Amino acid sequence: MKLLVCVSKTPDTTAKISFTDDGSEFNAAGVTYIMNPYDEWYALVRAVELMEKGGGTVTVINVGDASNDQTIRKGLAIGATDAVRVNANPKSALYIAKQIAEHAKDGNYDIIFCGKESIDYNGSEVGAMVAEFLDLPFISFGNKFEIENNTATIEREIEGGFEKCQVATPFVVSSAKGMAAQRIPNMMGIMKAKKKPFVVVEPVEFPDYSTPVSYSLPAKKTGVKLVDPENMDELVRLLNEEAKVI
Repeated sequence: MKLLVCVSKTPDTTAKISFTDDGSEFNAAGVTYIMNPYDEWYALVRAVELMEKGGGTVTVINVGDASNDQTIRKGLAIGATDAVRVNANPKSALYIAKQIAEHAKDGNYDIIFCGKESIDYNGSEVGAMVAEFLDLPFISFGNKFEIENNTATIEREIEGGFEKCQVATPFVVSSAKGMAAQRIPNMMGIMKAKKKPFVVVEPVEFPDYSTPVSYSLPAKKTGVKLVDPENMDELVRLLNEEAKVI
């Protein structure tokens, strides 16, 4: 099978977040970046597992500048066979999806994997947009994935239970927890990654219709007030006068 995995670079979850230029730009100074965990742990690893079981190829694709190369190389070290980077500085999910779709439309990919969301913007948009551009079926938030005779069975969690879907290739799927287990690249994988095909292509012309205007940090959490369990009058007063519903 021929598989495509969309990967992105995101700030580490422990990074201190701040903004510059009057809140209009993310401050990248001192920030450590990682591959988006949903892309890496679930989408990429499941694609590699399928390749190892049934043969084929796994291509990782990223839309970004050269600072993303280390992230892409990690995908190769985990087991992808080759990589593509679209040389752009995207501002919106729509722009990213368009660039991925332009690459994929002539690639004859059986399955396009992506993480359910990125941990920086949490938009959950790219997978659905790629599917729309390519006029392909889209299954979101897959927890379990099996395929036989070009028909995939995907299970996902829904409100109050689980849903099992079947879809024939080609299609797009976004991956959530449970799709696979995290893999740590070993030394052999890291060394092989240096020799695997990695091409950089220029983006197609497409406007960024949606761009961020400003960023802001959430209000700082206030301290917890402890109330003596014998003082119910004070608890009632606090709930009425000071408690806020968010």
